[in-house]
Amino acid sequence: MAAFTRHGAMPPDSPVVVSVPHAGRDYPAALLAAARVPMATLALLEDRHVDAVALGAHGAAQGTGTLLIQHAPRASIDLNRAEDERDPAVDEGAAAGATRSAKVRSGLGLVPRRVGTATMLWRRRFTDAEVIRRIAHEHRPYHAAITATLAAARARWGVAVLLDLHSMPPLPGVGRAQIVIGDRFGRTAPARLVARIEAAAVAAGVRVALNVPYAGGHLIERHAAPRSGIHAIQLEVDRALYLGPGLMRPGPGFAATTALVRRIVAELAEEALAGEALAEAAE
Repeated sequence: MAAFTRHGAMPPDSPVVVSVPHAGRDYPAALLAAARVPMATLALLEDRHVDAVALGAHGAAQGTGTLLIQHAPRASIDLNRAEDERDPAVDEGAAAGATRSAKVRSGLGLVPRRVGTATMLWRRRFTDAEVIRRIAHEHRPYHAAITATLAAARARWGVAVLLDLHSMPPLPGVGRAQIVIGDRFGRTAPARLVARIEAAAVAAGVRVALNVPYAGGHLIERHAAPRSGIHAIQLEVDRALYLGPGLMRPGPGFAATTALVRRIVAELAEEALAGEALAEAAE
């Protein structure tokens, strides 16, 4: 099976490109054999069924943009980490003495070593060859596809927007946010795009936070180029919005969440094209 699937026309029929990097459920037998925990524990790393939300929002209609969905699981390799975020605790090829990011130190590097309270996911360290193969077959092709699709959207529409879609466990506290918009504190997208997402969510009765506790990761940082007309935003959606009790299967809120994501994509496309028209008029 291919590591990811791309849905939508080429060239893109919208400036918006949706990415779903953490919902993969294709667990190779060799990966499961290396695990010291049950598959159900590895699955806790997934953005469970947010790919179904994205597919429902994408649909078959024209103008819904391009959608990329990764099938390889996050337990194998995390597409939201840089290639050099390799953890020596689980990766024999991790460079000795290299600077470790906060994510690597916390056990959530390129190959995760923990989830929740599990202190170690794997029976052994993976060889350099194993990790290099995952980078070559799972990590690089996905990022190359995003780069190519954004370039095609930018060439056709004059602007492109990457919406990196994730899901999160319910945040603690009364009145907690149900959607977190991440733009790396304003570095990866203009405020007007973020405002359109926020307005769509508020109109749907959904509580919103900006950049806290999720500001966006490697994926939007890598692909955003605002000065070249390529913007990137991470969207974290509370799983309780679209999953049923136990947060394992789609629930009563699935249709409403799908409709909200569809509306967000439409709002982003409209705002991106309006901003491009204003820029052209000012030249």
